[in-house]
Amino acid sequence: MNPAPQLDLDSIRFQYPEGAWNLHVPHLSLGGDRLCGIVGPNGSGKSSLLRLAAGLAAPDQGQVRLNGRSVLRLSRKPLARQVGYLPQECPALFDYTVAQVVAMGRHAHGGLLEPKAPDDIGAVARALDAVRMEPLRHRRLSQLSGGERRRAWLASALAQEPDLLLLDEPTQALDLHHAASVMAVLSRKAAEGLRVVTVLHDLNLAGLYCTRLVLLKDGRVVADGRPDEILTQERLVEAYGPNLDVVHHPKTLQPIVLPRHEN
Repeated sequence: MNPAPQLDLDSIRFQYPEGAWNLHVPHLSLGGDRLCGIVGPNGSGKSSLLRLAAGLAAPDQGQVRLNGRSVLRLSRKPLARQVGYLPQECPALFDYTVAQVVAMGRHAHGGLLEPKAPDDIGAVARALDAVRMEPLRHRRLSQLSGGERRRAWLASALAQEPDLLLLDEPTQALDLHHAASVMAVLSRKAAEGLRVVTVLHDLNLAGLYCTRLVLLKDGRVVADGRPDEILTQERLVEAYGPNLDVVHHPKTLQPIVLPRHEN
């Protein structure tokens, strides 16, 4: 098993050209926790933070380093062997089959749409099995539901077999059952050694599966710690506003976030 990757964001400032909003992160270290959730209200900077961490955007100030080296100075294939990234939207130019989509994850290792190397074939098979898409491997994207397409792209990211996987809303478009199933897959992979950082909107899934939560608001990290430390009434009201309640599960005592009914 490879050592845990160290992804450090230092003195980061980032702003879109035409926006007044900006992201400011003095220091954030990712990769040391099994399954880290990035949470916060819409527009708080979660997706921007993930793109910077993946080396897909350059900060206006500061640096992002992977194991001490700037991600912007690493060539794409070596970086992709260490860090995987799955965006919210995954547009496809062609009507690929599920197996071809998953095989795309092997690009960093030299694999193609129809892999022939044993390592590539094995990685694709493991990824399909992990997200329970093996029965649909020959279906085309146009024949899938939105949730099935999302699971196919997740399998592609898993087939990449990086040390650190960055996911932007992997449960998007999934019903409760499949969303929980995806999080269970990520939890198992994390227990096997993969380090996962994922943006999540569902605070209850985040609390159930993540080992660490980073809470953002207005481009700032306002809290960072264990789920039971972050999912408190005080912290969440500060970030999301007053119309929510935090209660605890009667058996597990896990914090549960509920919307407050407005008359």
